[in-house]
Amino acid sequence: MLKESPLISIIALNWNTTAITCDFLHSIRERNTYKNIEVIVADNGSTEDPTAAFQAAYPDVKIVLNGENLGFAAGNNRGITAARGQYLFIVNNDTEFTPGLLEGLLEIYEKYPDAGMVSPKFHYFFQKGTIEYAGYEHVNTLTGRNAMIGCKELDQGQYDEIKETHYVHGGAMMVPRKVIEEVGLMPELFFLYYEEFDWSEQIKKKGYKIYYQPKSLIYHKESMTTGKASPLKTFYLTRNRILFMRRNAPGLAFLVFASYFAFFTIPKNTFGFLVKGQKEHLRSFWKGILWQFNRTITFN
Repeated sequence: MLKESPLISIIALNWNTTAITCDFLHSIRERNTYKNIEVIVADNGSTEDPTAAFQAAYPDVKIVLNGENLGFAAGNNRGITAARGQYLFIVNNDTEFTPGLLEGLLEIYEKYPDAGMVSPKFHYFFQKGTIEYAGYEHVNTLTGRNAMIGCKELDQGQYDEIKETHYVHGGAMMVPRKVIEEVGLMPELFFLYYEEFDWSEQIKKKGYKIYYQPKSLIYHKESMTTGKASPLKTFYLTRNRILFMRRNAPGLAFLVFASYFAFFTIPKNTFGFLVKGQKEHLRSFWKGILWQFNRTITFN
């Protein structure tokens, strides 16, 4: 049982996905069982003002109009700045709540004083019962990539123990205000992808741990904003994979990664995009690499 009911600020980001965000808000109204909440939606400069639709879906919603697409980190940071809660639950708008979600996450902070962040178990929304996330493996020093534990496995209770994990899932992560005040806001340099990994690393450097809470479950529609294989996604995954390693891998480890990337990843991906005729993806891939040397480079 929870000893107290601190205010939780639920923060979600919207960008031209009004209907999806309304479904998200409906799920809070219908299935959230924790009462002391405030709900904040930060809009990243959508082409149409979503205020009226969001207020119809959730009358008490607080809307932050960013005026432009600030990206995932900066957009959510504006929501965090507007929040009043003792705990911040930063969550994708393409998710849906289940009963007990917030209560389970809060319990982590009661049981583990060293908890810096916690994420729930993820199931795919369109394949309920199939796991997307039950924790993260560590980013591999050689490849700069990692995997979600349990991904695409049928949930048979095999990941039903609370575990320390390497990173939160950016689609649903709870962090206490006191930790943000100590560590700082989400790193805005990343714009999209890898920012939760970097934030997790910064929080761990302060002596906190990252936890996975299987008692809490959230459904995820997955990549509803950027698309499952868009050139935008290719650019930011490439750019930020390198950027993350530059910021978080010690000198020798980064040289190992850079060698692997230069002699394996670049030839493999370049050849793959050429064979498939994916010219926009090829441009985005190389743009992500060259950004490391010249941020203003453009392709015609």
